[in-house]
Amino acid sequence: MTAFTCRSCGSSRGHLVLDLGVQPLANNLLRPEHLAGEEPKFPLRVAVCGDCWLLQITDIVPPVTLFNEYVYFSSVSEALLLHARSAAERYLSEFELSASSLVVEAASNDGYLLKNFVAARVPCLGVEPAKNIAEVALSRGVPTLNQFFNSGTAARIVSERGQADLVLGNNVFAHAPDTNDFVSGLALLVKRRGRVVLEFPYACDLIEHLEFDTIYHEHVFYFTLTALEPLFARHGLEIFDVERLQIHGGSLRLFAGPRGAHRVRQAVSQLRNEEVAKGITGLGYYEMFAERVKALRESLLRLLRELRDQGHRLCAYGASAKGSTLLNYYGIGRNGFDCLDFVVDRSPAKQGRLTPGTHLPILSVEELLARRPRHALLLTWNFAEEILRQQQAWRDLGGKFILPLPEVKIV
Repeated sequence: MTAFTCRSCGSSRGHLVLDLGVQPLANNLLRPEHLAGEEPKFPLRVAVCGDCWLLQITDIVPPVTLFNEYVYFSSVSEALLLHARSAAERYLSEFELSASSLVVEAASNDGYLLKNFVAARVPCLGVEPAKNIAEVALSRGVPTLNQFFNSGTAARIVSERGQADLVLGNNVFAHAPDTNDFVSGLALLVKRRGRVVLEFPYACDLIEHLEFDTIYHEHVFYFTLTALEPLFARHGLEIFDVERLQIHGGSLRLFAGPRGAHRVRQAVSQLRNEEVAKGITGLGYYEMFAERVKALRESLLRLLRELRDQGHRLCAYGASAKGSTLLNYYGIGRNGFDCLDFVVDRSPAKQGRLTPGTHLPILSVEELLARRPRHALLLTWNFAEEILRQQQAWRDLGGKFILPLPEVKIV
């Protein structure tokens, strides 16, 4: 690629992996009265650095545009609440956190995770850039700073509260365009014997399971351990443990701290060796990804056409960011292949709005039973087990879900 600069190591050796076209902001859910105006859209392309092998989008949207008002509330998902509570209980016990400790979470959302530390009477502080969501967290008793997390915010927290025993970041690390500044903030904030624990979608799972819909403008990066180790070392931090998680289609939980502060566990070298064996430091690993995604697209469109031609009513489930990427790249919606009547979603904050780019009306999940479509395209496939259980009544009446990836199938 020309005019490429890696946002981690500064290399100019970039290689285009996938071009998803010009897309709207994935969480910019429109109100009906907004249709008369111009909807902002931006190129959505992902490339890999040929030196540090960090996957990253090439066209950045200013964070204030993305996060000033946000419609994603973590507490809507029962599975995510259970995951958060389990993690918090583990950290409280394993790290021996107490009333003299400090826990800080970057992008703390509506307090879904930190509320567990509040209940345990462990001092904590959330850092949440979206004002509307920060206000919800505060109303629930979770101390929250309405700021973006960066080195400046970290320095402010240290000056006011001191350094943290535990710094958390679930599904935020990939959102920060200046990844060096973000990691610098982690290094400033964490105590010498403290810990940083981050969770994020794992790039190898994305590629191998064809999870291209995880790519949207908020997700600037798609991380591997190989790409992260030099980034953390640059700021005096060391990754001392990693864990593979099933959540969100495959994630990594990464443990880091000041260099030499913690024993580096075997899981780190094991995952590093696995990545090398997969070939992630060579272009061959990435070259077939785009072709496989195109084939997946044709498979789903073919099925939707067949169902429509048979007279079946179709809708979608989940007005998610990943759903926006899929619908817009596939050309499904009011401005393309108009085969879906509506989208349902559990979040009241999304209901009554329209999907970005494709302009499908977002209704409550109760409309599945009220309108009785025959099939629902499951855009929030990462919570499939939870959703299939919740919608058993509709399924008992003959309703079926269409899973769009890693292969198209009806359940």
